[in-house]
Amino acid sequence: MAQYFSVHPANPQPRLLKQAAELLRQGGILAIPTDSSYALVCQLDDKSAAESLRRIRALDDKQPLSLICRDLSELANYARVDNTQFRLLKLGTPGPFTFVLEASKEVPRRLSHPQRKTIGLRVPEHRVVLDLIEQHGGPLLATTLILPGETDPLNDPESIRDRLEKQIAGVIDSGGCPSEPTTVIDLTESPPEVLRQGRGDLAQLGL
Repeated sequence: MAQYFSVHPANPQPRLLKQAAELLRQGGILAIPTDSSYALVCQLDDKSAAESLRRIRALDDKQPLSLICRDLSELANYARVDNTQFRLLKLGTPGPFTFVLEASKEVPRRLSHPQRKTIGLRVPEHRVVLDLIEQHGGPLLATTLILPGETDPLNDPESIRDRLEKQIAGVIDSGGCPSEPTTVIDLTESPPEVLRQGRGDLAQLGL
């Protein structure tokens, strides 16, 4: 049965996030709140966990996952970023945006887009997520928690545990989320291309 962590949204208990991070290191999948919607996350370099993540979502290998990073400097380790892209990243991080960028060599080849070698990256504005990444010691592989056949993300942590208790290792509950996915912007195109309009406000980026 999935472990359930009730975490304070503004002052997360380090002890609980340390326990949750240990589940990730053991190859587990967590359901976590973000500044957009609940997401499923696992370790970046765990092939088996990434495959389980895809099975839960019914995603094939051609549908990319994203990396959730702690800050802009960490994000830059996993993508090739020019000056123009960096200015947009500064405007949109932290926040509910996912940016598609050229993947660096730090990203396992199986996780980047098979033809374009791109990866989606984001820095959420959510204290619990950022503290979890710090406890874990690196970025997390992530996908929005939308189950097969459904169109909206799951947003109730107790319902998430009930529906996925045999498929995930834990659920972090720090209250409800906006229940709206991120805005996805492809920064490898010029001008940048909006792939999905979500919670992020394009005016914030001057687009």
